[in-house]
Amino acid sequence: MVSGHRARKRFGQNFLVDEGIINAIVRSIGPRESDNIVEIGPGQGAITGQLLDACPKLNVIELDRDLVPVLLAQFAKFREFKIHQTDALKFDFTQLCGTDDKPLRIVGNLPYNISTPLIFHLLSHQHIIEDMHFMLQKEVVERLVAGPGQKNYGRLSIMVQYYCQAENLFDVPPDSFRPAPKVDSAIVRLTPHKTLPFVAKDSKKLEVLVRTAFQQRRKTLRNSLKNILPQLEGQEIGIDLTKRAENISLEEYVTLSNQL
Repeated sequence: MVSGHRARKRFGQNFLVDEGIINAIVRSIGPRESDNIVEIGPGQGAITGQLLDACPKLNVIELDRDLVPVLLAQFAKFREFKIHQTDALKFDFTQLCGTDDKPLRIVGNLPYNISTPLIFHLLSHQHIIEDMHFMLQKEVVERLVAGPGQKNYGRLSIMVQYYCQAENLFDVPPDSFRPAPKVDSAIVRLTPHKTLPFVAKDSKKLEVLVRTAFQQRRKTLRNSLKNILPQLEGQEIGIDLTKRAENISLEEYVTLSNQL
């Protein structure tokens, strides 16, 4: 742990200290010298050092200004190591593509309180991203990878899987951190689809449809979407509206969205 620096609750800081887990994360990422890697929330540099050994050109985004000089001193020998002291939620990731338009590989131990909005922010940049590897609350990872009929299946599952393939790689116990969080964590890999498996005519309309359906997830689609369905009157929908939101597949949501 960096001398004199305490984890800050307002930044959601829990610093990874388990060398075995650190090594497993880096192996899962498989950094290459030519990669354009961006690390969100490097903290005290647990993963950063191994990433730099493999890929000396590295951009990191760190909100805690007190960690910036510590990280700069720790990795001073890497001339292409660059820190952006800013909020990742407000950061324009397109500026990191460079003149060669090399896609980004994004890595991060994301604070639990911003993980979902940050993932949605990154999905708006999915066309410039090769893949993403995140440490998240285990429950969030289970939501990302869930399929129809599973208890964690919801808006996050559908919208992330619309843009990406989601893989739950492995769990990380609380004692891998200092301070130890009160929840289990997991590593997820998100790989943007090169070609969307199902194409929505209007992705914003799809988002509204899915959000509306899951606002009253215990109701049937006929009831939860009653303000939207009149637009489809007289059309052959081809979807069982007596089902609940959690039993409708991504493909069916896209089909319904395209009929609106």
